[in-house]
Amino acid sequence: MMQIGMLGLGKMGANMVRRLARGGAQVHAWNRNHDVATALAQEQSGVIAHEEVADLVAALPAPRIVWLMLPAGAATETALQRVTPMLSPGDIVVNGANAYYKDSQRHAVELATLGLRFMDAGVSGGVWGLQNGYALMVGGSDDALQVLKPFYQILAPGADTGWLHCGAAGSGHFVKMVHNGIEYGMMQALAEGLALMQGKQDYDLDLAAISEMWRHGSVVRSWLLDLAADFLQRDQTLENIKPYVADSGEGRWTVLESVEQGTPAPVMSMALMMRFASQGQGDYANKLLAMMRSGFGGHAVKGDLA
Repeated sequence: MMQIGMLGLGKMGANMVRRLARGGAQVHAWNRNHDVATALAQEQSGVIAHEEVADLVAALPAPRIVWLMLPAGAATETALQRVTPMLSPGDIVVNGANAYYKDSQRHAVELATLGLRFMDAGVSGGVWGLQNGYALMVGGSDDALQVLKPFYQILAPGADTGWLHCGAAGSGHFVKMVHNGIEYGMMQALAEGLALMQGKQDYDLDLAAISEMWRHGSVVRSWLLDLAADFLQRDQTLENIKPYVADSGEGRWTVLESVEQGTPAPVMSMALMMRFASQGQGDYANKLLAMMRSGFGGHAVKGDLA
């Protein structure tokens, strides 16, 4: 029986465990909150919950496969430091969460000194991945790929579609990073276009009908447009939605890469800047602009200056 260990059962991790188990794999699951792992094991056959990481590792057959689905940075670094001493040469660690590709390159080198193999997997599909499958962009050695291939084939939309071995360690996370930068730009363009139409009040445009029409035959049809059409059918005013858009880090890494390469990426860069603006990061600069305008032109400034 195919067996794999999964550390981290957030929205993505838990659904990936479900898809793996439904595809015939036995999944040993661990989460910082053990109740989450226990509940998942009770819900889904083929899942075994472990309270301790050491117990999870001990339950896996050689070569062990431990897949991390943890936040980038400290959480992932801590998990790697914790689990690697428990592993044996030939075992494989997969980081399937969002991560900076240079960190993945470093992790591959560090684990290789211990005789361990490392693969990075950029995973896209969101909350729909359980039903539709995940797009997988993987990096690492060919020999590690052969061990992981059956698991990738379960997770992907099809055995031979929706997943790709991109190259050496770090390449999977690099491709996923650029993927997310493109996603930022596409989302921003759709949002701006729909906002322009919403602002043309004298036409009283039906954004739900327009976005639904665009889904059929239009050159801008996409899954993002599908999502927009769906929620606009339910609510076009969005009055109860705060205009705050978070950024996960992938967009920042993409823009940094464009600067390092000297390769222009103005659309992705501006989309990232707009997310910063939505978070209030431009508020102080706007206050300064208002004050400068008042200073040279005597223009009124809104607000209480007392």
